[in-house]
Amino acid sequence: MEAVLEAVRRETVGKNNAVRLRATGHIPAVVYGGESGRAESLSVDPKALMRILHSQSGVNTLISLHLDGAKDTRVLIKEYQVHPVGQHLLHADFYRVAMDKVIKVTVPVHLAGEARGVKAEGGVVDFVHRELVVECLPADIPEHITVDISGLMLHDGVRVRDIQTGGRWK
Repeated sequence: MEAVLEAVRRETVGKNNAVRLRATGHIPAVVYGGESGRAESLSVDPKALMRILHSQSGVNTLISLHLDGAKDTRVLIKEYQVHPVGQHLLHADFYRVAMDKVIKVTVPVHLAGEARGVKAEGGVVDFVHRELVVECLPADIPEHITVDISGLMLHDGVRVRDIQTGGRWK
């Protein structure tokens, strides 16, 4: 999935300026990477960013960052901070991605079906790895990996090497 996020460059940094920025309804953010290799200070709308984070692809959403009307920059969310009580965004870090270079991302695993060993033999599904690290191009990031467990009997398992990739990621 791809989303669009409006951002504004900010010249002032520091704790007091961040508090003032939050009072205006925006949050401080930083974008890393790119040709210059320098970090840029930004401000973004926390509501728009929260919609992206709560989307189906979550932090793996490829974002087109509109920065002060300049050309779009493709970024991924590197890290974000949430207030421990209010659960509202405090800060976000983005990093620029090259669309032709392979990156590593963490993708959630979803189970599909009900194992026959659970129904017929009274077993329990032990879901060990709920996320997997995947190498792929930014345009090919899967929202999630679905594993069908309907054929599993008691003491059977699915290994990561058994998951079909379709050639888009590994």
